[in-house]
Amino acid sequence: MSLEILINNDIKSAMLSRDKKKLEALRAVKAALLLEKTGGDISGEVPESIEMSLLQKLVKQRKEAAELYKNQNRADLAEDEEYQYKIIEAYLPKQMDEATLKAEIEAIVKETGASSMKDMGKVMGMASKKFAGQADNKTISTIVRSILG
Repeated sequence: MSLEILINNDIKSAMLSRDKKKLEALRAVKAALLLEKTGGDISGEVPESIEMSLLQKLVKQRKEAAELYKNQNRADLAEDEEYQYKIIEAYLPKQMDEATLKAEIEAIVKETGASSMKDMGKVMGMASKKFAGQADNKTISTIVRSILG
């Protein structure tokens, strides 16, 4: 089942249960999917890799907003953002733990023959594609830097 259909079904159930917070998060995902579908050069269905990166982007935005609200002593708003990112995060595949991710990235480094920071772009490109939806690029970048640096 595609993400769009899944989100639409969950929106209907959230409306029936009158869960306003969940509905808000799901509508944000639906809006982002529609923007991607109509704004980009994609005809028809949005590819899964783009869906996953879109969900990661929405989760990242919510986490950053929650952190910002916490720093400004706005616990009520931070709580809303945290709730929303947990709802959106549920649609992402299970995130890889750092030890597994590091082992996989080391394999990519060996495969590409990367030896210095000059090769970081090559390694990041492969790793980002391979781990789309399973790890965020910031974590991947940190691990690649530690291996190549």
